[in-house]
Amino acid sequence: MVGATGGQFTAQSALGTLSLIIWTLIITISVKYCLFVMRADNNGEGGILALMSLIGANGFAPGVRILTGMGLLGAALIYGDGVITPAISVLSALEGVNVVTASFKPYVMPAAVAILVGLFAAQRYGTEKIGRAFGPIMLLWFLVIALLGATAISKHPGVIAALDPRHAVEYLAHAGRVGFMVLGGVFLCITGGEALYADMGHFGKGPIRLGWYAIVLPALLISYAGQTAFMLDKGSVSGNPFFQIAPAWSIYPLVVLATLATIIASQAIITGAFSMTRQGMQLGWLPGVSIRQTSDRIYGQIYVPVVNWLLMAATVLTTIAFGSSDRLAGAYGTAVSTTMLLTTCLLYKAMRDVWRWPTAIAAAVTAFFVVVDGSFFLANLTKILEGGWLPLTFALMLFVVMVTWRNGIDAVHAALTQSAEVGDKFLSDLKAGLIPRVQGTTVFLTRSTQKVSRLLVDHAKFVGVLPNKAIALGVVFENTPRISGSDCRVVEHLGEGLWHLVARFGFFEIPDLRRALSRTQGLDFAIDVDAAKFVGSRDLVVHSPHGGTMHGWRLALFAFLFRNSVKMVDRFNLPPKNTVEISRQIEI
Repeated sequence: MVGATGGQFTAQSALGTLSLIIWTLIITISVKYCLFVMRADNNGEGGILALMSLIGANGFAPGVRILTGMGLLGAALIYGDGVITPAISVLSALEGVNVVTASFKPYVMPAAVAILVGLFAAQRYGTEKIGRAFGPIMLLWFLVIALLGATAISKHPGVIAALDPRHAVEYLAHAGRVGFMVLGGVFLCITGGEALYADMGHFGKGPIRLGWYAIVLPALLISYAGQTAFMLDKGSVSGNPFFQIAPAWSIYPLVVLATLATIIASQAIITGAFSMTRQGMQLGWLPGVSIRQTSDRIYGQIYVPVVNWLLMAATVLTTIAFGSSDRLAGAYGTAVSTTMLLTTCLLYKAMRDVWRWPTAIAAAVTAFFVVVDGSFFLANLTKILEGGWLPLTFALMLFVVMVTWRNGIDAVHAALTQSAEVGDKFLSDLKAGLIPRVQGTTVFLTRSTQKVSRLLVDHAKFVGVLPNKAIALGVVFENTPRISGSDCRVVEHLGEGLWHLVARFGFFEIPDLRRALSRTQGLDFAIDVDAAKFVGSRDLVVHSPHGGTMHGWRLALFAFLFRNSVKMVDRFNLPPKNTVEISRQIEI
């Protein structure tokens, strides 16, 4: 705080900064996120992708292109923040030992790396088990910081005056450029807000609100007020005041407790990244990856190996490169402040189109939040050269991946579309008995929405026969998180022994085709899932010599992602022994 006020520490600057922290927590988290943003849930699911889907912006359709771009960029920025949050959290906790002795300082970074590696390695066991193990410790953490803060406040109760927002307004009005810079530091107290929204599907809005209002918010307010009281009592403090207000004998236990608490805080952003990946994959913005359900009681508890290990590598490298929380502070907050501003912009669309608010009310509420979020966004832009470029770079890379994947998939679907004449001829040949039939049931997983897919035609052409029970099955992910009683439904009976079926899933579900097929509606026979054969495609994407839609590095990137996306056996829970993938060359 001394540095933030240009070296002139005064009671007015201390109260002004504390007032900024208090009202930032109240306005941004308690009001904006808990009361407004969490209300914009997509059937219980949160996160900026769920919000984007809720307002009908899941695609670059006319009229929503800008909103779609905002949603994708906001989602990508959360991944960027996911790299910084664990690193700075664990580093800052371990650095508390420096209050007692400087001999541990050379070991802070290696110890942080070891803890982070352990945290990411433990993800395979499931976030439910991690939560059960550390949940009570988190409660103890908030009780301890509240107790330490209350003890310091009792020696200087005048800090309670910071509850008056006029202290914040007066400080900003007179501090000038320094006050603007302070906003970048103040913002660090709310950087977990967007992760709170993204994790809503894991815990539910009710428990999150209860935990925030009853435990977290009071503890944070008392802790920050206590640190300010300690600084006012001492007149000048160097280093982290949080650890200095604690008795000397308690520093080591407090560092251990703080480290465990930061592990839980880091867990929130990791699980948020897992949820965001599943949503992005089902909504068509990310390639298919392996997802494991880690709880048989809580559907939202998942583990995404590739995201986990990529985050771990990026986080560990960032920790080694920066080495201390002070150096990382410049990189922290830039991504989240941008995401929060984008969320506010999307929220206006929800107010108007989903909640049906009058334009005047929606515009007034949005304008207020834009002023607050915009101030923090501009303040954090000053950190770009200090390290803010790092999460922004990660986010830009992921944004390019998401847009490239969507454009590539659209190009593949267009390439697989065949003329209606081809389909009609296939059906006429089938009716005339020109296509030999064999005993058995085969399910063809198609990428096309056409009633006669190219996969079905290619199979009959190259194999020369068709099963007497052939099912063309399309998979559709809806813009809603879950569909009650997911099953397959007959779209059309195309001919003798040939049906077109569609299985629909919510974007938050793990698609289980075996279960869905066992509950098929509209067929005059039951599908024996264990005996049926499954045929899909494992296509090779190449550039069209006639001038395709993708060129150069974008085509190479999409081809790499397409080639390495999860196999349909793993994604759709199909029996490996009864599943065949046909390799085709697709020109786009």
